[in-house]
Amino acid sequence: MDFSFITEQIISTEITTTGAIFKLLLSLCLGALIGTERRHKGQAAGMRTFALIAMGATLAMIISIYIPQEYMGLKNGDPGRIAAQVISGIGFLGAGAIIQMKGSVRGLTTAAGIWMTACLGLAIGAGMYIISIFSALFIIGVLKLFEYFEKKFLKGAEMKIIRIKVNNIVSDTNPYRDCLKQYNVHISDEFLRFDYNSQVTTINYMIRSNDATNFVGLFASIHEIDDIASLTLTNEVNN
Repeated sequence: MDFSFITEQIISTEITTTGAIFKLLLSLCLGALIGTERRHKGQAAGMRTFALIAMGATLAMIISIYIPQEYMGLKNGDPGRIAAQVISGIGFLGAGAIIQMKGSVRGLTTAAGIWMTACLGLAIGAGMYIISIFSALFIIGVLKLFEYFEKKFLKGAEMKIIRIKVNNIVSDTNPYRDCLKQYNVHISDEFLRFDYNSQVTTINYMIRSNDATNFVGLFASIHEIDDIASLTLTNEVNN
């Protein structure tokens, strides 16, 4: 086997069968590596999704280069035209990874990872192998190391949401706000929803608190304010 010939095919600026297969295999491996981390976090988009995204972007870049390379007589033979559509088109897939649920947002990091993986695939398709490999390592580093940093140094600083469902139409929310302040809970914002048919009020408080906050005691105090149907504590952003 002539390895020098294979190497030349791989690093060639022209699109060759050997080079295209290598690019697709590299994008498959790097995409699957990133998808493994996301799957480990319990996200729906895992190895297969990220591998396909990376390979799809790589294939789009290969086609972008191949068409003007082989058909120079065609007008508007811009090698970046097809690839440019990947950047805008991948936004639809990223939006699908973001789930909006009653004030909570999930999947922002996965959506950003999808966009970055698509860019990584374009880089592989353009033959930027070293940059692509380092990009994949940087992505994994952001997902792993930054998560450790956030948990260690920013623990308790994340935004949370307290949802209070009351079995009547609330006319004054000051008692709830005062109760939260008594437990040193900072209120960032307040959202109200009135259901006049069922005579139910839903109050969403976006809050910040420290690790020492006694939410069990806080909820017990809130429960004494009015006819409370339910109390829920959730994260605003869950990656």
